[in-house]
Amino acid sequence: MLSCMLRKYLNVGRIVPKARQYSTQIGENRAEKGLVLGLYEQEIDTEEPRLSPTAIHFDAKTDGKLLNLIKEYNLKGKLGSVKVFSNIDSEIGSVAIVGLGLEGVRYNELEAIEEGMENVRVAAGIGAKTLAKEGCLQIFVDPMDYPEQAAEGSGLATWRYQANKTKKERKPIPKLDLYDSVEVEAWTRGLFKADAQNLARSLSDGPGNQITPTSFAQAAVDALCPCGVSIEVRNKDWAEAKNMSCFLSVARSSCEPPIFLEISYCGDEKAGRPIMLAGKGMTFNSGGLCLKNPETMSQYRASMAGAAAVVATIRAAAALSLPINLVGLIPLCENMPSGMAFKPGDVITAMNGKTVAVHDTNNAGRLMLADTFIYGQMTFKPKLVVDVATLSGGIVHALGGAASGVFSNSDFLWSQMQKAGTISGDRVWRMPLWQYYTHKVTEYSNVDISNAGRGKGSACLGAAFLKEFIPCVDWVHMDITGVGMMKQGEGIPYLLKDRMTGRPTRTLIQFLYQLACSNQQKHGLVETKPGQN
Repeated sequence: MLSCMLRKYLNVGRIVPKARQYSTQIGENRAEKGLVLGLYEQEIDTEEPRLSPTAIHFDAKTDGKLLNLIKEYNLKGKLGSVKVFSNIDSEIGSVAIVGLGLEGVRYNELEAIEEGMENVRVAAGIGAKTLAKEGCLQIFVDPMDYPEQAAEGSGLATWRYQANKTKKERKPIPKLDLYDSVEVEAWTRGLFKADAQNLARSLSDGPGNQITPTSFAQAAVDALCPCGVSIEVRNKDWAEAKNMSCFLSVARSSCEPPIFLEISYCGDEKAGRPIMLAGKGMTFNSGGLCLKNPETMSQYRASMAGAAAVVATIRAAAALSLPINLVGLIPLCENMPSGMAFKPGDVITAMNGKTVAVHDTNNAGRLMLADTFIYGQMTFKPKLVVDVATLSGGIVHALGGAASGVFSNSDFLWSQMQKAGTISGDRVWRMPLWQYYTHKVTEYSNVDISNAGRGKGSACLGAAFLKEFIPCVDWVHMDITGVGMMKQGEGIPYLLKDRMTGRPTRTLIQFLYQLACSNQQKHGLVETKPGQN
């Protein structure tokens, strides 16, 4: 049995309705309480300030004091702007007025996003984060017409990875509550989804000496078993018995023993064959003998971000009781330079008998997934396969941190994933899965396939490689190198800069909901089509 070694590093216990665990007791005094309220943007300067419905009620409670302060400070409601007022209410010490942008915005076709929902995430996140910096230990949040998204934004913005800070230096994570609304179910769902992404963030951000294959497996057990999800932890001997030569060729480069996780969630006995989720679980990728640049190598502790997203997504599916059957497969190992490391020019025989030439040891993740695909299809006969992986640096050059690159052999699955991205605010973009790229990885005289291929377009070549191990099933490949690892720049203000993001966990949750629930109101998650109000 695995030990409880990871509990001191990660808060990955069972999801509870408040979706948080607190190390600091929440203060009862007024100074420790804060409130986030929304203000819509004025389209013309002479227009009266337009408060959210909840803010209107609060203003009436203060006899118009709030509105007078907004006018006095000339607040315009520009998206992301924030102003904190103190001592205007007898029960709440600090009130943050956050800009919501223009009222009534919906689906933005050019930006491929549900703009109203994303504006609420941004506003709630900035407001809650500002109040947390002010020392508030309990923060009430205005639902701003989208309580689920308000919970997501505030839950993501106030969480931080600080397991390796000394206890006295750790900042308390505030308790979040919905303010002046009966939509508690939607709010709680949003906290569940934010908590799932925060789990993925904590796993991805953990240093490589703490998040090893064994400790990742322990964290997955701790996170999933209390939710009623079953998990089998397979060892090296099992992988050898299954002839997982591609996976083991990568794993032998490290003294850390490889592990293969099988996760099963049964949400509906009548749902039939499961959906298979596969996550690349390389807990550190040095590049092997084709060594990565030392200056940026430390961030490749998050080469298991795909595996982290799969674990977090399945936990959220269980917490939300989605009527769907899932199997999650995660190969876990390190890719290191050593005397046992596989070498450029090596030829490996995969589980399906295809010979693979290793032309770049840095492209080890696709080798791990090849055996995973074959085993999963043979064993579970899934109705479709979704894999999530930090597969290639090429997708970063193509899309940056704006979207996950999606490759699919199914137009229907692509449309569902695209819709999920517009709703979650964590967008996706379809990339080509053409025969042009297949020829680049398969047309070799001495082997069946190359793990690198010829020419440019590394993200497309990586997807073409994986496609050779998905012979006859609907499939979606998500390359998350640009989004699932370290956040760069100023985009997505409710996520911390220079920390791992946990993306695209919420998009995966929304995608699974759309496949599971035909009734829009069932389980309450958002199910809209772009352009619908």
